[in-house]
Amino acid sequence: MKPPVVKDTGSVVLQKPIVIIGIFALAIAFAIMIGAYGIAFGGMLIGAIIFIIYFTLQIKYPQLGLYTAIAVGFVLLGSTRYIKTDLPIGMLMDGLLVLAFLALFFHHFPKRINWKPLKNLSTYLALIWVMYCILQIANPEARSTAAWFSAVRPLAFYHLFFVVLALMFLTTPERIRMVFIVWGIFSLLGTLKGAMQLWIGVDPYEKAWLDGGGAITHVLFGRLRVFSFYSDAGQFGANQAYTGAVFTMIALAAKNTKDKIFYWIVALAGFYGMFISGTRGSLFVPFAAFALYFFQRKNIYVLTSGMFFVILVFIFFKYTTIGQGNYQINRMRSAFNPNDPSLQVRLENQRKLKVYMATRPFGGGLGHGGVKAQKYTPNAFLANVATDSWYVLIWVETGVIGLILHLLIQFITLGLASYYLMFRLRDKILISQMSALSSGMLGIMLASYGNAVIGQLPTSPLIYTSMGLLLNSLLVDKNIRIKLRKKNLTERYRQRMQKCKRISAAA
Repeated sequence: MKPPVVKDTGSVVLQKPIVIIGIFALAIAFAIMIGAYGIAFGGMLIGAIIFIIYFTLQIKYPQLGLYTAIAVGFVLLGSTRYIKTDLPIGMLMDGLLVLAFLALFFHHFPKRINWKPLKNLSTYLALIWVMYCILQIANPEARSTAAWFSAVRPLAFYHLFFVVLALMFLTTPERIRMVFIVWGIFSLLGTLKGAMQLWIGVDPYEKAWLDGGGAITHVLFGRLRVFSFYSDAGQFGANQAYTGAVFTMIALAAKNTKDKIFYWIVALAGFYGMFISGTRGSLFVPFAAFALYFFQRKNIYVLTSGMFFVILVFIFFKYTTIGQGNYQINRMRSAFNPNDPSLQVRLENQRKLKVYMATRPFGGGLGHGGVKAQKYTPNAFLANVATDSWYVLIWVETGVIGLILHLLIQFITLGLASYYLMFRLRDKILISQMSALSSGMLGIMLASYGNAVIGQLPTSPLIYTSMGLLLNSLLVDKNIRIKLRKKNLTERYRQRMQKCKRISAAA
């Protein structure tokens, strides 16, 4: 019998002379290079080392790429207030996604990758949408290829890539739980940063951003609309409302005490973030989310009680003046006012667009709608009419055909997901998670009528990942049952062996 192989621990390895000499030699070489080429070179060298370590870990654990992309989505757009560069900051997300796929290939090399998980309806729906958006380059109304390229990546390819990564990696409860942990941590940090802006004040970089034009939409009547480290207050408020609703639902079913406490903290922080953002449309996220959640419970008592609570909240905002002296409550209450001046401006813009779009069933071209298009087509009609709503933007850029296709993909996903969790899934924790994700998705869909929420970071990676996971939930449920069956068989075998030993000992 061969003796067991004993591997040295990290601390023992570091005590070896060759390792110590190597560290000293590397440190000396590092110091010489910094002295010769400056601190900037040292920073680049440190960055390269960190990248090599990260990519090595990602090859070993390829799901790390998905977690990283979700995490970076929270801070990427807001980082432009602190990092001034001529490079398109959005390309960093592209690089992370490409890196995730490279890690997937290297992880399996030289073996073939099992692409069977991608034989899923969510993949086919995403591919249909990608093909439609690619064909938009031939839209006769389009005037700028650069505008198309800037829009097609986040609108179409992010959708496909996050769906694929979700299908390939999120196949176990542990990995799904990690998504919620990453999501929860960054949402907590977002609320903390937002509270600091409200109670302490903005930092110099945020002040410069406000003075540069951000104050027009983020300082109303002398009061700050909190935006945290997100791109703007609208995205912060809607995403925090989304987080609050989703984490409330998964907290209700969580069995692990630590997880339950964490989920409740994130949920409460999410609703607080929604409240201080001053974003009126965010209020519709929990309304829609909880309405679908109560319906999916298939329990008349839960449905009745839940809808009664939702109606009470609606009456509070719509028909009372309680708390009117509070700025946040006052602003959210205005969302229920059909005569609100902001709403009237949006409706007027939509009337103008309706006339223009009547003869353009395929839209005006990707990247050609709204004020963001002024970078590419400053004198075009569409670039000088604010779209505001996500669905108006989709309508303007891809036409009524694109809008119908976009909505069909969303409602097919929600409909099938609801069917699965109501009638096919067996694991209670998974059912609660899928119910939370589908309900939260409906809430974001509703809020996206007022703001372009669903297509912006950090909400878009969460929504696209959810779409893949929702339509892959049957496989996850199957994996859970297989694991549980193996665990039960192992436990029975262990009990049988113990029984045999007791019989042998008695004999």
